[in-house]
Amino acid sequence: MAELPERNLALELVRVTEAAAMAAARWQGRGDKEGVDQAAVDGMRSIMATVEMDGIIVIGEGEKDEAPMLYNGEKVGNGKGIAVDVAVDPVDGTTLTADGMPGALAVIGLAERGSMYAPGSLVYMDKIAVGPEAAGMVDLEAPVERNLTRVAKALKKDINDLTAIILDRPRNRDYIQAVREAGARIRLIRDGDVSGAISTVREETGIDILLGIGGSPEAVIAASALLCMGGEIQCKLWPRDESERQYALENDLDLDQILTTRDLVDSDNVFFAATGVTDGELLDGVDYYANGARTHSVVMRSRTGSIRFIDTHHDLRKLKVLSAVEYG
Repeated sequence: MAELPERNLALELVRVTEAAAMAAARWQGRGDKEGVDQAAVDGMRSIMATVEMDGIIVIGEGEKDEAPMLYNGEKVGNGKGIAVDVAVDPVDGTTLTADGMPGALAVIGLAERGSMYAPGSLVYMDKIAVGPEAAGMVDLEAPVERNLTRVAKALKKDINDLTAIILDRPRNRDYIQAVREAGARIRLIRDGDVSGAISTVREETGIDILLGIGGSPEAVIAASALLCMGGEIQCKLWPRDESERQYALENDLDLDQILTTRDLVDSDNVFFAATGVTDGELLDGVDYYANGARTHSVVMRSRTGSIRFIDTHHDLRKLKVLSAVEYG
């Protein structure tokens, strides 16, 4: 007899990302990053407390401070379910939301306890990510042109037709120059490299490869999604200064190790959910109308390979009665 699947926690997690997205989207274009982040955190924490799981945040807001953030080591869920590691970014793209720009998401991933990589205070990683067709064809330490050539071959494209997505930062100047010299196209983004990594899997986004130095927490969260979708990410810790090199030494973090998708999340039962905050390549943002809102989300599970896109219409009058989340 075939083994019956456990319940899909991703279908519960989407309530968490919906709450974060609807709370954060009220701050769209108001120029207040802290307001965006705080609203999303409050929304996420309130709903996450109802999910049947014994969770510990591995990727969150860092060490606990006086602000009510989702911090590393915080216990989440109702404590009655399976023991899991949790990776969250209440808004991947707080600046995008504050400035009224596209591409912001509320995201969460989880897997069995002890399976997620914890980079501690090392907040940056050098990264390369691709979709299923090019998985196994890239090497983070290879020249950019070689990786682009191999991805083009895997996708049956000319290198001139490839599009690389790269965070627009001075630290990625060499990547940008190398892609231009190779003849591929570039889409520069201000924030949101979780969305960028996931976009390499979705043909309709037009993104073929992610390159460059971005956040370490975002790498672990992206790995959760890519494990569900069959993509690949490779990373290496990128210390900013000597103090971070010393931190790595003291905490047995290998700065030379190429971290694979499996190194970042070593599990065959990964759950992932994301909800659009502002419109982007992957998901639509929150749309408000009289007494209601519409959200657009994606939920995934690696064990079954299920990927669901969910349009939800919310009655804000009822939610305000039932929930402590401030939706507007």
